[in-house]
Parts: sequence; C-alpha cells; structure tokens
Amino acid sequence: MPRKKKEKEQDAQEKEQEEPILAKFFQEQIITEDSDAARELYNQSRYGIIENNKVYLSLAEALYLLEKNKIEVYDGRRHKLTYEEFLKKAQRLEPNFFIRYAVYKDMRNRGYIIKTALKFGADFRVYDRGIKPGEDHAKWIVFPVHEGSTLTWHDFSAKNRVAHSTRKKLLIGVVDAELDTTYYEITWKRP
Repeated sequence: MPRKKKEKEQDAQEKEQEEPILAKFFQEQIITEDSDAARELYNQSRYGIIENNKVYLSLAEALYLLEKNKIEVYDGRRHKLTYEEFLKKAQRLEPNFFIRYAVYKDMRNRGYIIKTALKFGADFRVYDRGIKPGEDHAKWIVFPVHEGSTLTWHDFSAKNRVAHSTRKKLLIGVVDAELDTTYYEITWKRP
C-alpha cells in the first residue's frame, strides 16, 4: 500500500511540473504568476527577471516559452492568447519583432542564454554556454537584421562602437527568408 501512495505522489508531482505557468500580457511585458514553477524557470535558464516573486519576461522570451508550451499567456480580458495572437500583439509593439525573435529563438535553441540589451544600445546580449547572467559578463551583443535590409557604414560603425565600448564582441544575426540565421562576428584589429 505505501508503494502505491508513493507512486501517486510522484505522478502528481510530474503532472504539476508539466502544467504551463500562467502569465499576463501587460503593456510590453509578460508577468508570470507567483509560483515556484515560474521562479524555477528563472533559476534554471534565466528567463526574465524576478520582481515581487513574479518573473517579468520580454516579448521574445514569452513567445519562445509559449511556443515550447511552458507558459500560457492571457490578456487583460482573461482571454488565453494563441501563438498567432501573441505574435500579432508583439509585432504591433515592435515592428521588427519577428526578425528579432528568429535570432532569439535560434540562440536559445543553440543553448545560449540571451537577454535584452537596450541599456547597451543593442537588441540582445548573449552569454557563452554554461554562463548565467550574474556569474559573468555577456560575451556578445547581437543585432538582428533581415537579409534584404541595408546597413549603412554609419550604422555599422555605431554598432561596432557600442560593442567596443561595452567590451563585448559584435554579432550581426542575418535572418533569411526561411528564418535561418547566419552570424557574423566583428572584432577590432590593430594593424
């Protein structure tokens, strides 16, 4: 009898872990419920930031987790958003969102922790594999661009200066029509 009880408890724990975390779409952020599962998501993979026992996710982080069935996102009217509905809302807020998301998703799928880098004047900062924010500094800053877009020398120089001033390597993530991303690392060379 004790064995069956233990098995039922394990099944209940596994089911609880598989349940998606509830989150609310609020302005330009997604805020999770106050739960151990949400905090564990942060602790293990550094999604979002923790404030008041809730995890605040960026649009890219939330869409990625929604796509992976790790979260369910609700709007202010308590309507559960589908992937497509979430994407439309995000694209209204950020016109270049899908290109940015393609780079975010590719980096996460490759095993990197990728965070926003607005304070650095870049789209994202990326930590080397095995490094979590707070343990060490990001290795790269990333600027996503569509393969059909143009980048002037002035824009390129500005991006390079941002990377140099923040002591990070510059990655340009070029997203093609099939949403595959090719990365170009730009570094300073002294003659």
